[in-house]
Amino acid sequence: MIDMSFAFIKVLMAGGLLMLPIILCSLVALAIILERGWFFYQVPSTTKADEMIELVAQGKFDDALSLSEETQHPVLRVLASGIRSRSSAPEKAMEATGMVEVSRMKRGFPSLDTIITLSPLLGLLGTIIGMIDSFGIMAIEGMGSPHAVTGGVAEALICTAGGITVAVLALIPYNYFVARAENITEQIEHYATRNESALQATAVMP
Repeated sequence: MIDMSFAFIKVLMAGGLLMLPIILCSLVALAIILERGWFFYQVPSTTKADEMIELVAQGKFDDALSLSEETQHPVLRVLASGIRSRSSAPEKAMEATGMVEVSRMKRGFPSLDTIITLSPLLGLLGTIIGMIDSFGIMAIEGMGSPHAVTGGVAEALICTAGGITVAVLALIPYNYFVARAENITEQIEHYATRNESALQATAVMP
């Protein structure tokens, strides 16, 4: 196992200096993926949202707020902000809270997106540098040093493979996180509209 680890490190080092930023990108991507994965894992289902709106329709605002505190969910926090501001502008309160919740869900997305785009470019740059070195050796020594030439080509290929690997492995969880965020955003809009209607109905109740 130790020999395999040393061999893997040796292969990475053979990729040249540009493997360092690629490795750094992989570590940052891993940190973001783990943090966002834990965040979305903790988000419960929205089953309590329907119950919360039913309580609002019945005028049981305190019970609805208690329910939102028991189940921490972006949708319920948005609904709770509308209930607390029911006497003034609940739609504005829910809109503001919704923006905050969406921002919380998308935290780290720009960095992960940048890494997905940047890593292959770094690999491509490493490829170009490796090929330039190889052709430079060929120009000076001709074809008399094939190992030196193939070493530059190997460096180019390792760097390219490293950059593409980081991008591919980061792209899958990134797309999943984006899909989850979009789904929860749609739920926020749906339940906020229903909550606003329920609040308006209770406002005209005798």
